Amino acid sequence: MSNAVVKIENLVKRYNELIALDHFSLEIEEGEIFGLLGPNGSGKTTTINCLLSLLSYDKGTVELFGTKMAPDNYEVKKNIGIVMQNVAVFEELTVYENIDYFCGLYVSDKEQRAKLVEEAIGFVGLEEFKKFYPKKLSGGLLRRLNIACGIAHKPKLIIFDEPTVAVDPQSRNKILEGIVKLNEQGATVIYTSHYMEEVEQICTRIAIMDKGKCRAIGTNSELKKLIRNTETISIEVVKPSDEDMKEIASLPHAYEAVYEDSKLVVRYSGGKHNLIRLMQLLSEKQYDMGRVYSEIPTLNDVFLEITGTALRDSE
Repeated sequence: MSNAVVKIENLVKRYNELIALDHFSLEIEEGEIFGLLGPNGSGKTTTINCLLSLLSYDKGTVELFGTKMAPDNYEVKKNIGIVMQNVAVFEELTVYENIDYFCGLYVSDKEQRAKLVEEAIGFVGLEEFKKFYPKKLSGGLLRRLNIACGIAHKPKLIIFDEPTVAVDPQSRNKILEGIVKLNEQGATVIYTSHYMEEVEQICTRIAIMDKGKCRAIGTNSELKKLIRNTETISIEVVKPSDEDMKEIASLPHAYEAVYEDSKLVVRYSGGKHNLIRLMQLLSEKQYDMGRVYSEIPTLNDVFLEITGTALRDSE
């Protein structure tokens, strides 16, 4: 029996001639930290808005917690927390008052709410800033306040949309650790980001969207197996002759050899001892070598091959 918290089937959303979602389907199981990636215009935001019933759609179904989602399905909505990219807090309220207000949208009991607000403040590390107004907080602390407002009512499903944009490394680490902790406490998480290393670090499964479709889905390691590249070797060296470049490109398992930024870059599909063979060849031809790098594919390489663009370039 499926424990799907989110079930989207054949979702179609059109804006006049533009098809934002093209028969998009997705299942997210209970307990996952699910990464949703895609270039700008891929349909990520439209998917989230349809999921929350903030946007109508032309075709398909959306179920949350086994129930059909609708604008007036408040029983389901109270189990959802949203932390959007743009910080959404009230400037005229203190840190405590902001969290209390947003928690109060779901929890009417004052005693219970006071306990939840204190827990949220402690969770994001804002104990010393309870009486501060948002304009007095740094960017990183503002992000933490934004998160506390979205999670204080202890939702079962939390959507994080670019929560670490423009924050310092210390605050970023604090936010990522917090998301993992929320997941360990039982929350299912949907996470979007332009930072691939974050997605690789915390997500249990990842979907790559492009042009309104789900192009690939799986774990980090499963997605990397979908692409041709298994190793990229870069060596600082004087540019080899055209004849030598052809010989390098014909090495076992090599499928591309280029010279860029004063480096020889050779890409491989499979094989062992690729670096040894390449260095032996260059040594035999008496090339002086500088720094040598051997890199396995990253999630960004997968994204680039599937969508045709690097994720950071799509911002």
